[in-house]
Parts: sequence; C-alpha cells; structure tokens
Amino acid sequence: MLMAHPVVLQNLLEQYETLSALHAEKGTKEARQRMEDVAYTLCVSTGTRNISAALIAARRRLSAARVEDDSVPAS
Repeated sequence: MLMAHPVVLQNLLEQYETLSALHAEKGTKEARQRMEDVAYTLCVSTGTRNISAALIAARRRLSAARVEDDSVPAS
C-alpha cells in the first residue's frame, strides 16, 4: 500500500477538523460536501474504510513520523 507523506496527512487532518467545526457551526451543504470529500481522501490515504479509523491511523502515522524524523537534531 502506498503511504501518504506526513505533510499531506497533516494537511488533510487540519482541513477535516476545520471543516467539521464549520459544518457544526453553520451546517452548510458546501461545508458538508467538502468535509465528506476530505474524509474520503483521508480514508484512501490511510487504507481505512471510515473516518474514525482514518483519523486514528493518520494521527498514529504522524506521531511515528515525528519520532523517526532525524532531520532536526534533538535538544
């Protein structure tokens, strides 16, 4: 399975959280549709079938990516 780059996952997570809050606040059709589109992309990017599992998988991958990132020296 292809793995999404951590930057892509981070961007998708941020978009989903923002759209989720916007949809909860205003409940517009456009916000709901965009949120569903981002949810679908998160599912595809993480190899999952529902948004709850996709959010968990994306957050775990991001945590693992930060631990393994040796581009910034530890303080």
